[in-house]
Amino acid sequence: MFRIGSTRKSVGSKFLFPIFLTIFLFSSSWGEVFFEVGKHVLDNGLTVLTIEDHSTPAISYQVWYHVGSKNERPGLTGISHFLEHLMFKGSENVKAEEHSKIIQANGGVDNAWTWLDNTTFWENLPSDKLDLAAFLESDRQRSLSISQESFDSEKEVVKEERRWRTDNDLYGAMFEQLQNLLWVAHPYHWEVIGFMSDIEAITLEDVREHYERYYAPNNAVVVISGDFKTEEALNIVHKYYADIPAQPSPPQVTTVEPEQLGERRADVHKIAQLPSFIVGYHIPEGGHPDIYPLEVAARILFTGQSSHVYQRLIYQDQIATFVDGAALTVEDPGLFYILVGIQSGHTTEEGEKALYEEIDKLKSEPVTEKELQKAKNQLEAEFIFDLESNSDKGEWVGYYETVLGDYSIMFEEPAKYQAVTAEDVVRVCKKYLDKKNRTVVTLIPEAPPEPGT
Repeated sequence: MFRIGSTRKSVGSKFLFPIFLTIFLFSSSWGEVFFEVGKHVLDNGLTVLTIEDHSTPAISYQVWYHVGSKNERPGLTGISHFLEHLMFKGSENVKAEEHSKIIQANGGVDNAWTWLDNTTFWENLPSDKLDLAAFLESDRQRSLSISQESFDSEKEVVKEERRWRTDNDLYGAMFEQLQNLLWVAHPYHWEVIGFMSDIEAITLEDVREHYERYYAPNNAVVVISGDFKTEEALNIVHKYYADIPAQPSPPQVTTVEPEQLGERRADVHKIAQLPSFIVGYHIPEGGHPDIYPLEVAARILFTGQSSHVYQRLIYQDQIATFVDGAALTVEDPGLFYILVGIQSGHTTEEGEKALYEEIDKLKSEPVTEKELQKAKNQLEAEFIFDLESNSDKGEWVGYYETVLGDYSIMFEEPAKYQAVTAEDVVRVCKKYLDKKNRTVVTLIPEAPPEPGT
C-alpha cells in the first residue's frame, strides 16, 4: 500500500538515504506530519480541498467520486469501472478520446482508477494550466456524451481487461475467488471489474443512470495540490462547477457482513507450473483502532526478507518461492491476506502448516521492543515518504476525505502507529487471525492441453 522512496534525486542522496533510513528505523519517531489543507464547500455540495505548495511549477488536479464496486448490485457489477472508461468518450465541449490528447498537448499526464469505494480521475499539469484541468473535469461531470458506438466498443475493451486481469491471471483468479468466498453478503463480494455476464448485459441506459446518480457535485471531492493561489483556484472552480446542480444523495450501503463461523476453502484449477495459496481474514474498517496493530503484525509476519514468515518459509524450510500480503483497509470492514507461492517438491499443506505456526507464535510470544519499533518506524517512514509529490499528497487527502470521511485524520497516522504495543499485536492476532475467521483459496496446477486437442 505504501512505498519507501528518497525525497532527493541527486546522485549523492542514493548513498546517504540507506544510512539515514537505517538510523530512522531504530529511533523512536519522526514527529508530527502536517501540511496546510484548505476545505471549501460550494452551494451545490461540491467539496474542494486545496494544498498550496510552490516548490515546483506544477499542479495535480483530482476528482474523487464516492462510488466504487461497493455501490453496485448483482446484475450490474463492474458498472462503476465501465463508467470510468466511458468518461473519456466525450462530453459537450470535448470530443471522444480528446481529453487525454489535450492534457498531453499541454505538457501533462492524466489517468483514472476505480476501486471498492471510489472512482478517481486526475491530471498532473504545469501550474498555469489549472483553468484547463477544471474545465475538462467539470465538462464531463456536467455533460457526459456517449454514443452507442463508443459504448459498444468500450465494452469489448472492458471485457478484454477482465480476461487479462482475472480470467487469465493466476493470482487475479485466486483473489476473485477469495473475495467471492470471504464476503457472502457485503458487496465487496465481487471484483471491481465485475462478472463477465454482468459486463455483457450492462446497457447504455444503465450507465447513464449510474452517472446521474453518483457523478453529482454533492458526491464528489475536488483536490488541487501544488503551485497555485487558493483564492484564484477557488474562483476557477466556482466558474466551472457552481451551476452544476446537486442530485439526491445516493443510497448508502447498509449491508453488514455476518460473522464468519468457520473456515472456508476453495480450489482454483488453472494451467500453472507450481501451486500456491492465499489466506484471508476479516478485519475492521479503515480508521478502526485495531487496524494499526494489524498493519504492524503484517509487517512483522510477512513484509520484507527479515519478516517471520519469509524467514521460515523461504530461508529455513525452503517451502516457498515468495510470500506477500497486506492489511487491506477500506470504508467497510476489510481483509487481511497472505499469498504464498510454493517451491517445487513441496505442498500447500506444508506451507499452510508453517504459516499458521508463525501466526500462532505471534499470538503467544510478544515481539521484542526492537522488532516492534522497527516495524512501526517502517510504516511511519513509508507513510511520510508517500507524501513527497503533489499527486501523492492529493491522493492521500482525497482518500481520507472521500473514503474515511475526514482528510485531517491522516495527520494522526504516525502517532497511531507509534502507539502500538507488543500486547496490542498479540491481542489483534488472537482476535482476527483465527481459524474460524479464515478463508483459504488454493491454486491447483493443471497441465496445458496437448497440441491439437
